[in-house]
Amino acid sequence: MRDTLSLLFYLMRLRVRTRLEFRASLVIAWVAQAFGYAGVFTQLWLILTRFENLGGWTWPQMAMLLGFHTLGYALGACFTLVQLRRMEEIVLGGEFDTLLVRPINPWAYLVFSGFNVEYGGHIVLGAGLILWALPHLGLVWTPGTVFLLAGGLISAALITASTITIISAFALILGRARYLFGLYFDFWELSRYPASIFAPALQLMLLTVVPLGYMAFVPVSVLLGRPVPYLGSFAEAAALAAGPLSVLAAVAFWRFCMNRYQGGGG
Repeated sequence: MRDTLSLLFYLMRLRVRTRLEFRASLVIAWVAQAFGYAGVFTQLWLILTRFENLGGWTWPQMAMLLGFHTLGYALGACFTLVQLRRMEEIVLGGEFDTLLVRPINPWAYLVFSGFNVEYGGHIVLGAGLILWALPHLGLVWTPGTVFLLAGGLISAALITASTITIISAFALILGRARYLFGLYFDFWELSRYPASIFAPALQLMLLTVVPLGYMAFVPVSVLLGRPVPYLGSFAEAAALAAGPLSVLAAVAFWRFCMNRYQGGGG
């Protein structure tokens, strides 16, 4: 086990060193991504400046929500999105078959060897929004608050990585998966807003079938003392458990698809 972990981290370090050979290009990518997200967030700031709140959420609260969502997503996507979004091409092109004969788990090899450092802009922007918002929210800092903040971010990262893994696994049995990423990002964009502003059916979907509401809305609502629809007093436990439970679901589904994989030719 230790040798495997050492190999995986070596692959990740090798990827990072390779990408750092082009530092100027990397910094430009960080800045471009940060500006793209900042443009969307600025639009929300202008709306909230004009109307004071969005479904009862003020700008500092929204900034916390957006920062939480962006940072949690970046921490999970840097390990999975770019690598596994190519799963359809990897399977149909026969590349996945070559991974099966290597003495390492195919998923682990894809994830660590393709570690993406280009999410630096997301991380800086997300962390910056959180750090700006915290002094304006009047939170009472206790060990439980710190644990919820850190645990919620970890859970958000796990939800992101698990969801992307589940989507990519469909390519193992269907040969197609890329179109599912379009659906994922449709719901992902909705999850950056307070779920409480949507119709009850969509709220329920974001908390059950497509549990992206746990990426930011649920943990941030608990931190702010705001009610969470359908969860009530279980919201805090659900915010922390959602990530680990999504990992278990992703592992089970990946193994299910692997057991039925018949090669790129079907």
